[in-house]
Amino acid sequence: MTEKYPNIKSSNPIECVSGKIMRCSRIVSTIFRKHLKPFGITNSQLTILFMITKTGGIKQQELADRLYMDKSTVNRNLKRLYDKEYIHKVETQVQTTQTGKATLETIIPEWDKAMKEMKSLLKKEGLESLNTLTQQLTK
Repeated sequence: MTEKYPNIKSSNPIECVSGKIMRCSRIVSTIFRKHLKPFGITNSQLTILFMITKTGGIKQQELADRLYMDKSTVNRNLKRLYDKEYIHKVETQVQTTQTGKATLETIIPEWDKAMKEMKSLLKKEGLESLNTLTQQLTK
């Protein structure tokens, strides 16, 4: 008797690369969300604020490209950062305001705690694997 759905029978979703990465992402997001919650900022917003601050100013498209984010995701998060007055636009670049820098300065100790928690979970081998994976995917 022939299977009517042979692809379903032969596939193993537990081995799905996308599924594994999404599970990891949810675990990491939960840890960072716990530490960032008091500041009313999401991990994506913090990542964007870090990038803008560390570059001294950046164009929106370059921000999206560097962070591998959809333009719509960047725009949505930038709007929230504009509304909080953490960033402003200067000519064609987005820059961090003094309020944004001061807020980032107060967030960093909690971000450090989240990083410490993640490093404890991943250990040296996991961190090295993560670095290798990131390098492979962003070549």
